[in-house]
Amino acid sequence: MSVETSPERHVETPQQALSTGAARNLATTTKSAPQMQEITSRWLLRMLPWVETKGGAYRVNRRLTYTVGDGRVEFVQDGAHVRVIPRELGELALLRGFDDEDVLTALADRCEQRDFRAGETLVERGAPADRLHLIAHGRISKKAAGKYGDEQELAVLADGERFGDQALLDSDARWEYTATAETAGTLLTLTRDAFESVRASAPALHTHIERIRSLPRQRQNHKGEAEIALSAGHTGEHALPGAFADYEARPREYELSVAQTVLRVHSRVADLYNGPFHQTSEQLRLTVHALRERQEYELINNREFGLLHNADFKQRIQPRTGPPTPDDLDELLCRRRGSKFYLAHPRTIAAIGREWNAHGLCPDQVDLGGEPVRAWRGVPILPCDKIPIADDNTSSILIMRTGEDDQGVIGLHQTGLPDEYEPGLSVRFMGISEQALLSYLVTTYYSAAVLVPDALGVLENVQIGHWRT
Repeated sequence: MSVETSPERHVETPQQALSTGAARNLATTTKSAPQMQEITSRWLLRMLPWVETKGGAYRVNRRLTYTVGDGRVEFVQDGAHVRVIPRELGELALLRGFDDEDVLTALADRCEQRDFRAGETLVERGAPADRLHLIAHGRISKKAAGKYGDEQELAVLADGERFGDQALLDSDARWEYTATAETAGTLLTLTRDAFESVRASAPALHTHIERIRSLPRQRQNHKGEAEIALSAGHTGEHALPGAFADYEARPREYELSVAQTVLRVHSRVADLYNGPFHQTSEQLRLTVHALRERQEYELINNREFGLLHNADFKQRIQPRTGPPTPDDLDELLCRRRGSKFYLAHPRTIAAIGREWNAHGLCPDQVDLGGEPVRAWRGVPILPCDKIPIADDNTSSILIMRTGEDDQGVIGLHQTGLPDEYEPGLSVRFMGISEQALLSYLVTTYYSAAVLVPDALGVLENVQIGHWRT
């Protein structure tokens, strides 16, 4: 016979003390100031020398430099078909200043597409040079025979660059190097015959080329600047040459750019909730941080004055193998005097570290304001997450010389603004709305200038996803 047992009944005991939840209503908690993940070290803003820019513009006067049309050519893509933008052909030295849209379009239409594979030899040293090659996509290395019979690498070319300009007019031209594809890619080629057929039917083009050919060869130094005539090593009463330093007729001016926002705070919040932190001050502090972050982003990426877009094309180089090797950093370093620092995305710096490890190298460390940072050849490598990383996992490394006295890169700002909160940043009270909202206009003015082209260099298309096993 089974005996049923009744389930145990839970008996709630009466509360014997004040609960923690209720107690917190009377307690003053220990709290932090508002935190913000967007804040970074902002090394670029810290390292640039800031120059006072009265009048809102800064003019960069330089010695006259003869432009040879060494810019990059841009393309448009329609599926697998690639074509050159006609006006971009004006980047060729031969077509510099020629603006006849119909003729340029005719030349662009005669460019033939050629897809190539990695390892393919595109031109052979010593062979007749009869065409211009425009690189739409891919990497191509130029190599020539060295003095002692060994092969030496001259350069690595990438998207937008070209080779074979001299072949369009010189029927006796021969390739002085071998060009080999390092990756698969696409070329557009313009043959001498196609160029001549357009030239024969376009009097304006023929006249332009004849004018270019008839111009006296300008004497210039190795930087392309108008030469200052000098005499050295002479004896006796030698007639000395007359000289003067010619200037650019239309120097570039950098106007200050602006970043601003309107900060709104409800009067009730500003009046009642100021302990232990002042609400308006904390709102303003976080807003200023966001504004400074945007300022650094613009100094890197703005198409008008950003450093990535204003680096001279002769100061842009490609990595030899893809990842950022010590040799690539040396190549970047040797192209200018007095380099102050490298600037790279943190992930790019990690890729540099992997290459150091693979080569068995121990990086230097230097002290910047009490903070140890990695360095190469004594030049600091500073992180900046504003440098973009492309979809193909490539990025860029910048290096620069800074300061007006060293003809380097400088930051531009103006201080003494009305209601200035920080140097070059103002906070103006705009009034109270009918909804009791206090409004503050937060504004900063800034720009950057590259005083001479070799002050700034860029290592482009750096592969940062390469891992050694």
